[in-house]
Amino acid sequence: MKLKILLPIIVLIIGMLGAFALVKNREVVQPKPTEVPPPLVRVKSVHPTDFQLIIPAQGTVAPRTQTTLVSQVAGQIIDVSPAFANGGFFEKGDVLLTIDPRDYAVAVAQAQVQVAQAKLRLAREEEEAAIARDEWKRLGNGDPTDLVLRKPQIDEARATIAAAEGALMRANLNLERTQIRAPYPGRVRTKNADVGQYVNPGSPLGHIYAIDYAEVRLPVPDEQLAYLDLPFSFRNNPHDNSGPDVRFHATFAGQKHTYMGRIVRVEGEIDTRSGMIALVGRVDNPYRQRDSNTPPLAVGLFVTAEILGQRAENVVVIPRAALRGKNRVLVVTGNRLYYRTIDILRADAEKVVVKSGLKSGDQLCLSPIDTVVDGMRVRTVRTGGTQ
Repeated sequence: MKLKILLPIIVLIIGMLGAFALVKNREVVQPKPTEVPPPLVRVKSVHPTDFQLIIPAQGTVAPRTQTTLVSQVAGQIIDVSPAFANGGFFEKGDVLLTIDPRDYAVAVAQAQVQVAQAKLRLAREEEEAAIARDEWKRLGNGDPTDLVLRKPQIDEARATIAAAEGALMRANLNLERTQIRAPYPGRVRTKNADVGQYVNPGSPLGHIYAIDYAEVRLPVPDEQLAYLDLPFSFRNNPHDNSGPDVRFHATFAGQKHTYMGRIVRVEGEIDTRSGMIALVGRVDNPYRQRDSNTPPLAVGLFVTAEILGQRAENVVVIPRAALRGKNRVLVVTGNRLYYRTIDILRADAEKVVVKSGLKSGDQLCLSPIDTVVDGMRVRTVRTGGTQ
């Protein structure tokens, strides 16, 4: 009976002693520190090159010359050319409108009669002067006077001829003016007159513009002129064609098209509010068919422009995203990251042209990093492959 009571107590004591021994003699496991790998960055090897500087601009296509056609004589319009319609094309010398010429033809005939009568009068006066000279010599009364020789009458007759011929010239000119001719190859912008309409001198008949070439006014910041080849002689000679080339880009019917032109002049004033100066670009024969897919460079079309500037030599071109602040970049040397100060020639929204500060073979960091400690370790991956 006593053994039954003591046995569980003995077993419990032995278990407690064993557990105490295990706890006392347990092995202490020391935690190992976690190693954080250096950040992984993308790098690109840079190399100096020659680079064509591009000056961006934008503007609207405008005609070289635009004219308001007006009538110089009065009368009724009796004929209108099919080309004289909104959007119609014409060549220099084409008759666009015709005014009834009959009254002016009558005026020409009358003026011709006046000229003939004046010439007849002069002939009679000269004949009478010859008779008077002979009669004076026969009488032997010395030298005849101008009045005896009818010189005043002859001078008057000659002046009458000049006036009559002037009137005939004016009558012929008015007759020619009954045909309204195109002063240059062009296109009709608006038509303001038609057959049967009576017009007076000065009446507007329509608006036309020339199509031999189109112009685009391109405002650019004044400091950008330093990158363009605009020699002094070019700035002072509007007829000099040595200006830089321009690529014009226009979107028409959902398609982008390119047209080549050149800068032909620089406007003489700088906008005091914006600090911009306008360059004028020209595209020859804007309505000439270039190919089946390229539409004409129509007047009023909005275009963007790339003005081809100077060619920079031995420069490094990097993405704009690689720039840190105003003039610093990150380069990787021996798997360590360092700041590098650069000298920027020109920068735009996409790229930066570096004049100095980077040399051939430098590993440029392209990855954005929030916190940079100069000399920190990094892992690198090349653009296009693993290093």
